[in-house]
Amino acid sequence: MAQFNNGDLDYVVGDYYDASDFEEDDPLADNEPQLNNDVEALDSDFEDDFEMSMSQTDTTALEARNGKDIQGIPWERLNFTRDKYRQTRLKEYRNYESLSHSREELEKECLDVQKGKNYYDFQFNTRLVKSTIVHFQLRNLIWATSKHDVYLMQNYSVMHWSSLLRRGKEVLNVASPIVTTLKRPTLLSQPISRVQISTMAVKENLMVAGGFHGELICKYLNHPGVAFCSKVTADENAITNAVDIYRSQYGLLRVMTANNDAQVRVFDAEKFACVGQFTFDWSVNSISVSPDGKLLAVLGDSAECLMVDANSGKITGSLKGHLDHSFASAWHPNGQILATGNQDKTCRLWDIRNLSRSMAVLKGRIGAIRALKFTSDGLFLAMAEPADFIHIFDAQSGYIQRQEIDLFGEIAGISFSPDSEALFVGVADRTYGSLLEFNRRHYTQYLESIF
Repeated sequence: MAQFNNGDLDYVVGDYYDASDFEEDDPLADNEPQLNNDVEALDSDFEDDFEMSMSQTDTTALEARNGKDIQGIPWERLNFTRDKYRQTRLKEYRNYESLSHSREELEKECLDVQKGKNYYDFQFNTRLVKSTIVHFQLRNLIWATSKHDVYLMQNYSVMHWSSLLRRGKEVLNVASPIVTTLKRPTLLSQPISRVQISTMAVKENLMVAGGFHGELICKYLNHPGVAFCSKVTADENAITNAVDIYRSQYGLLRVMTANNDAQVRVFDAEKFACVGQFTFDWSVNSISVSPDGKLLAVLGDSAECLMVDANSGKITGSLKGHLDHSFASAWHPNGQILATGNQDKTCRLWDIRNLSRSMAVLKGRIGAIRALKFTSDGLFLAMAEPADFIHIFDAQSGYIQRQEIDLFGEIAGISFSPDSEALFVGVADRTYGSLLEFNRRHYTQYLESIF
């Protein structure tokens, strides 16, 4: 991944364009990716929004139906319309690319997809909690454990948001020194502090976070304190790019990390001992384990993606077709289809029974594909760009029908609830940073015949 000098924690600028830059005199600023976070955003005309009450800053489904912007952006007070701003943004947004390439042949491969579908309806948006990111290429910082419970990164805190109570609570603070509370003789943990969390995962009552300097933090949600914390590598370019929590093919709970030192490490989730370490030829940016625990998708600073035996680390296949570095992957729950996201602005779908070529290519609107998630029932695939757009594809249609969620701001992560009923989107923005909730729409043949 790109080198990134990260001094004090702040919002990154990278692919970043701050939605708070809604200046009446200069509505669009330059948003070329930069590999530092020392650039100050323009002051917003609407900083006073922070002083408003919750009822004014948050947006409900009813308010949205009555015309309020779902993010609370006051378009009526601006000298330009939302549509005009969108068109200018589409023209001027510049996607970050690590490799130079032509898109002419790539465009021919992409599916002709029909948009305008509506699979998930807007439900609620809150600015009481807001996502933050520390590296412009890493956007896996939102995790839902139920349709009412979401975990997200906010500065130096891991926050829990209850959509039922509409209340946020800090569950982990990583600014102060962190010491392991789990006392075991074989536990090789070490105190760490002021961790800048770059990636996280929350599954099976376990929260795992990776840090900017190779840190790994593991916490059981139903226990106080931290079960394990340490630096997994002393390499100076050691950022933890991805973490995963999964069941091995033998049913054992495992934690996997991917770092910029080109290493993938596997930890036992009970004793937190390292039980496997795999080395690759390039920095590993994304890992995901198949539902049966047998296969591992490895993506990174290469146009090539790898299929790996999750137990031995042996490379079993190669996926070729992307033109740039990859940062996202997701398995269909049937274990036969893998989705990979790339900085060439596409997601490729692969049938693991035939890896000679991708089965479909899905394209984004303005930027790299930085997050991918399937619903647990396998009916939908959500694809997030670095900013502004989330696409929800209908798998049953062969991915040729989609819903487009159109917003403004950097996307810190996306997550479906385990029952597929809710979709949560984290928006990282100085003023309009928030957590958006969408609820699944259920159709019947009778209603469809009427409408």
